[in-house]
Amino acid sequence: MSGTGKKFSLNLPLKVILTEEGASHFISHKIKLLRFRLADNIEEYGVSLNPFSPQSLQNMILVNYISKIEISMSEFVSLRQEVMDLSKVVVYSVLYKQFDRQVFADLIQTDCVRKHNRANPSQLIDERTKMSENQLRAQLSQRQPIVNLAKKEILDPIWKSVMENKDYSLEEKNIYLLMTEKFLNRLSLMNWYIITKFYKTDGFSQINLAIRHLLQVYMEKSRVAEYISILVMELALNNENTNMRKEAKIMYNGIDDTDSLIYDPEVRAKIITELKRKHEQVFISWKLGGGSSAIGKQGRLQITLYNKDDEFQEVKENIESKASADTNKRSLIDFYRELPEGQESTDLGLYYLSYLDDACKKVNVKFESIVNQFSSSDLTVINLVFNF
Repeated sequence: MSGTGKKFSLNLPLKVILTEEGASHFISHKIKLLRFRLADNIEEYGVSLNPFSPQSLQNMILVNYISKIEISMSEFVSLRQEVMDLSKVVVYSVLYKQFDRQVFADLIQTDCVRKHNRANPSQLIDERTKMSENQLRAQLSQRQPIVNLAKKEILDPIWKSVMENKDYSLEEKNIYLLMTEKFLNRLSLMNWYIITKFYKTDGFSQINLAIRHLLQVYMEKSRVAEYISILVMELALNNENTNMRKEAKIMYNGIDDTDSLIYDPEVRAKIITELKRKHEQVFISWKLGGGSSAIGKQGRLQITLYNKDDEFQEVKENIESKASADTNKRSLIDFYRELPEGQESTDLGLYYLSYLDDACKKVNVKFESIVNQFSSSDLTVINLVFNF
């Protein structure tokens, strides 16, 4: 993501599925909701966006308006960077939200907040505290100079540490300086209310240290966003090429060397046109958390890739009733290893998967991958599940 703050748009056909809060917001603004049938054959309500501003999409995620995002296309190569940018926007948004939750959880356990609660039982600051956005904005509008001072006091030692770290490249240093500031800037009004309320009071150093610690943790966690976006793109391209090989055999009388066809630009364009005509698509969905009330699942992100073929609807409708023998379920690494000999990019996929797996383990992000393949069709469903 650009650090300049410059607005730009991405051109992708987004189906944005809304939470109850999101649906209420759009309905109150007289925006008609659309009814979508998604890749998992479930009907949901939401809005269609194309083009869209990454910042607007992120803001909708941060205020809990979005439960799922889905895109479907016959080919991804021409929109490679856009898809990777979308994936990073989603991952960063989940990280920002999880950081904010953990900051709040840590702040209400600090000595100065506990002392305040004992002295002011009618003005408790805890997980049940409810203050309207208008109330918080009114309070914070008078404390903006304190916000700026507190931000500087929190960031200065971290930035000094980053700049002095000889293990970081100049590019990594710049990224970390930008990311720590972004995490702070996206803290909720409630957290800033607590920070400014106790700024320079006895015990504020504990608040300061708690936030600095979490900034360090999430600065490291943010590294996985790039790996996730690369792997998602790699999987989408593999699915796309699988569809193209199948179509090439149909269009060119079962020719064995399909790779020579799908990597010929003119032939590839013809194959893509045919795939679009037949509505043969690859789907990617990003499912966010488990809802605000789902304890322990708020930091969850499930990315699913589907290959849609002619039997897709029938397969999905009958998944629940199928015998277990009909479904081949394994990890993504097994899936890669069992791909046909000579299939393009298999080694690259394993390479990206290994990088992502290692990166997640280093920063305590839980990651698992599951691949389902249905023997009655060529449908492949790949699930990447992260818990931040």
